[in-house]
Amino acid sequence: MKVVKKINNNVAVCLDNKGDELVAFGKGIGFPKMPYELTDLSKISMTFYKLNFHYYQLLKEIPAEIFEISATIVNEAQQLIPHALNPNLVFTLADHIHFAITRLNDYDGLQLPFSYDVEQLYPAETKVGYDAVKMINKQLKINLPTSEVTAIAMHLVNSQSPEISSADTATLNSDDLIEQATKIIEQQFDIVINRKSFTYNRFTMHVRYYIKRVQEQEQITENDNEVLFNTMKDEEPQIYIGAKRIADYIDDILKTKSTQDEIFYLMIYVKRIVNQETGRKKE
Repeated sequence: MKVVKKINNNVAVCLDNKGDELVAFGKGIGFPKMPYELTDLSKISMTFYKLNFHYYQLLKEIPAEIFEISATIVNEAQQLIPHALNPNLVFTLADHIHFAITRLNDYDGLQLPFSYDVEQLYPAETKVGYDAVKMINKQLKINLPTSEVTAIAMHLVNSQSPEISSADTATLNSDDLIEQATKIIEQQFDIVINRKSFTYNRFTMHVRYYIKRVQEQEQITENDNEVLFNTMKDEEPQIYIGAKRIADYIDDILKTKSTQDEIFYLMIYVKRIVNQETGRKKE
């Protein structure tokens, strides 16, 4: 296997013996001068072919050990869940774990709720969630809350069926709603969003899961976030208005009612996009 481009010390872009490009994980494979021939393939812990462009930025941002943990979780899930999982799940789950750790460190206890309904409806996914949180806490020496069990379980549920399936909205898929949400932000803040950016890709993943939650009546309803919500609403009124407009639009289409906590998390992702695009305009 030829290693051609370093992503970080433990992740690199490679070419297999057929000349096909892949991303490989392996301790220290990014250290040597590129390109070079890797003869000891036992160093490779996992590989990904035809990787979506957006995930290359994720590989640079998130520690390799989190990807290793995410891959282990997905492997367990595939053994327990009798449905095909989205091949990108390793990356979306790693992104969630990384964000959960950031939330734990930077948002002073901000957390998603644990849902007994999810535990009853999705026992296999919830079991994986319990095992995942236990493993993450042990390997990374942190203390993620039990609520992360539900969050991870819902990632597994969502990876099985990402599209809207309601009979009332059969002609409208989540991509249409995401595009309308994007246009709302562009209009609200007079910006043009780079739809190929990593930040936008994160936003679309969040909105896709948000749509599924509101449709299946499994919304975030953790009132402990009320102080943070009100603070952000007061300090970032335009961000709040943009997020509320998106929530109102989705609620109008799906005949649902978004919770305050859903709007709060939407505000976080809207703020990321606005900061990115306004920063680009100043360059």
